[in-house]
Formats: sequence, C-alpha cells, structure tokens
Amino acid sequence: MVPLSHLWLPIVLSAVVVFVASSLIHMVLKWHNSDYRALPNEDEVRAAIRKDSPTPGQYVIPRCGDMKDMGKPEVQQKYKEGPVGFLVLVPNGVPRMGKAMIQWFLFAAAVAFMAAYVAGHTLGAGTHYLQVFRVVGTVSFLTYAGGSVQAGIWMGKPCGSVLKDLLDGLIYGLLSAGVFGWLWPRI
Repeated sequence: MVPLSHLWLPIVLSAVVVFVASSLIHMVLKWHNSDYRALPNEDEVRAAIRKDSPTPGQYVIPRCGDMKDMGKPEVQQKYKEGPVGFLVLVPNGVPRMGKAMIQWFLFAAAVAFMAAYVAGHTLGAGTHYLQVFRVVGTVSFLTYAGGSVQAGIWMGKPCGSVLKDLLDGLIYGLLSAGVFGWLWPRI
C-alpha cells in the first residue's frame, strides 16, 4: 500500500498533462468541431425557446410526466410527429471559458486522485511500471470515457461523437498512466 501523501506529485502532474492534452485536442486539432451541427432554422428555434424564457436546465421533448402516459394516443402522436430530443440550456451570455477550464482542471485532478486512491490501495511501493500503468490507465480511462457512453445510450449522442470521446478518454488514461508509472514510489 502506498499512502496518498506519497502520490501528490503524480496526481498534480497527471491533471496538468491531461489539461494540456485536452487543450491541444480542442483548440489545435479541433476534432470535436464537427460534433455540433446547426439547425437550419436556428433563429426561429431560438425565438421560440426565448419566448417563454425557460430557466437554465435540462429539458426533454416531448415531455412525459409519467411512464404510464407513454401509451396514451396523444403522447404517441407527439413522438411520431417529432422532434424527439434533449435540450440543455445554460445562462444567457457569452460562455465563461475561464470557469469551465477551472472546472475541467479540478475534474482532471479528481480523476487523478481517484486513480491514485485505487492504485495506492492495490499496489505497493516499487511496483513495476507496467502494473502501475495498467491500474491507473484503466481507472482513468473508465472515468474520462464512461459518461459519453451513457450519453450515447440514454440521450442519443451520435456514435461518432461517442467514439471521439472514447479516444479522448483513452489518450487521457494513457497519459495519466504514464505519469503515475514514471513517478510511482520506489522501495
């Protein structure tokens, strides 16, 4: 067992490395830009949503308050007519990238902390690089990538977007694993 206090450097460095890699993926490679499409009637849709000023939150259309209502003919008709989807609204205004970047870094640190927790409780000091790599890489990959798979299953996130997120998660998991394997305490 390795105490978390001995793993502070790989935790912090792993979060920094993932943050930098993510920034490169999103700002230089931009392979996620094609994940977001524009509606052909965006202005009309915006006007319709803005009309009743819904608060920020997660919405579904059509909305069915109880699963029992799914069998009602009027609800079935709404599903046939469409559109069927999920909508997330955030507060009005230019997106605050600073806040999102801080939250992303804190998430990366939390992932590194949890990977350190699992590895620290399952591996001892002096464990071979590849064993540390496997444990930390697995925990990190599952954490970074799992949410996108759920969004694909339950929210209809397109398969291509999910696959790109899985690749992101694999990259972040491998980078985290490499940092921990390199800085793992020796005997």
